[in-house]
Amino acid sequence: MHYPFILDKIREITEKVSDKEFFDFIDFLKKAPRIYIIGAGRSGLVAKAFGMRLVHLKKKVFIVGETITPAMRKCDILVAVSGSGKTTSVVDVARATKGLGGKIAGITSNRESELASLSDRVVIIPSEFIPREVASYDLRNIMGIPLPPMGSLFEISVLIFFEACVLELMKQLGIQEETMKKIHANL
Repeated sequence: MHYPFILDKIREITEKVSDKEFFDFIDFLKKAPRIYIIGAGRSGLVAKAFGMRLVHLKKKVFIVGETITPAMRKCDILVAVSGSGKTTSVVDVARATKGLGGKIAGITSNRESELASLSDRVVIIPSEFIPREVASYDLRNIMGIPLPPMGSLFEISVLIFFEACVLELMKQLGIQEETMKKIHANL
């Protein structure tokens, strides 16, 4: 069964996230007048889930690409999520953010990536460094090498990281769950 293996891998990844990067990210978010969120595919879904939690924490949050997203202003921040740190749509928006005077928090597994180099704050989720001696998922499965397909460990680990951020922000901002529930969507 692959279940214990995946849980162990997620624990291993999340335990390697730097405490300094975690708390720098928290401070960065607390100071942001407005927060923009971007990610592609499943990373985008995880980023949007975090954006929802930030709204519950009374932050002004916008999803890049939505028709009702306002123009970015100087000192706003972009939270950009990309496992490779090379996703074209994410990197292009990060470049545009820099040009507009915004700040960037990059969440990636690749410290050497363009996203990391553009970012004012970087959080490394060290999940992509799992060796893949066998490239094909099906062949890995047959051989008993139970690595999840296509970056799943990154996205799951980022979700856990973001939930830890929510808990820390609740503590630092003095916001109780009951207050968050009042802001939760009701339509």
